[in-house]
Amino acid sequence: MSAKVRRLVHSAKLLKSYLFVSLFSVFLFSCAGIKETKFQYPVQKKPVVLTTFTVLADMARNVAGNRLTVNSITKIGSEIHGYQPTPSDLVRASKADLIVENGLGLELWARKFTAAAGDVPKVTLTEGMTPLFIEGEAYDGKPNPHAWMSPKRSMRYIDRLVSAFTKLDPEGKEIFIRNGENYKNKLEKLDLDLRKSLATIPPRKRVLVTCEGAFSYLAKDYGMDEAYLWPVNAESQVTPRRMLRLIQTVQKRGVPAVFCESTVSSKAQREVAKASGAHFGGTFYVDSLSDTDGPAATLLDLQRHNVRLIRKGLTLDMEKNNGPY
Repeated sequence: MSAKVRRLVHSAKLLKSYLFVSLFSVFLFSCAGIKETKFQYPVQKKPVVLTTFTVLADMARNVAGNRLTVNSITKIGSEIHGYQPTPSDLVRASKADLIVENGLGLELWARKFTAAAGDVPKVTLTEGMTPLFIEGEAYDGKPNPHAWMSPKRSMRYIDRLVSAFTKLDPEGKEIFIRNGENYKNKLEKLDLDLRKSLATIPPRKRVLVTCEGAFSYLAKDYGMDEAYLWPVNAESQVTPRRMLRLIQTVQKRGVPAVFCESTVSSKAQREVAKASGAHFGGTFYVDSLSDTDGPAATLLDLQRHNVRLIRKGLTLDMEKNNGPY
């Protein structure tokens, strides 16, 4: 064999060895990569719950914990009585696993809304509850829908949520029951705190004057009278007769402060305060929570904020005279 042929054979052997080493290295590297890659289990999608307004969403989140995704159809600050659902709202509802509403005629728009959403399950939180009824004018005899404004009544809401969530997600039953009991304990404490705070107001001045008649349940459960410009915000029309009647009530009872809610204009109520000699005591939260940095970021915050305003407003003259506060 010539020297030239031997060199060619040697070069071929070297090239073959090089290719083998290179391919083997790539194989080892690939194997190492496979060993380092961890198996990823598919992410389990949480059932989606849609509530009609932000207050119900807060209650629902306290019961759901991390088991469910809870969102509100209406945004913070929305007036829920006359809300008009958008096409995107209907799309969201059709993809939900459960829709939660208050009932008692609060969300009249929700009837068409839930019908358009298809066969999505629905729970009405006031179902089976004995309501208070509106007295006088066009809404006479109709149920007052604002039952969540009394902590005692809110506990019924929680029981309904626990039941509905358990049906939706049976594996989360114990979590829902535990969360529900924890939240009801907070409502119990709130009830005691509110009762103690409102008891400091002289009986003759326990008149809660608001724009909307949304405090009937709180007033009844805590020994107060109620007066307002209109029965529900769906109407919110201020007539001269209504305004005069409210002014006379404030003057006759010597009510030191009047209030209005965050989702409506307080202009008419400020006129009542000016004409009657009362003080405008501030803004309540009822149908909507505030932003997270506001005074009513949760239902518990909402209640405490409102009662602070009530107590401060209805004991104004006592404070000025250095009386008990």
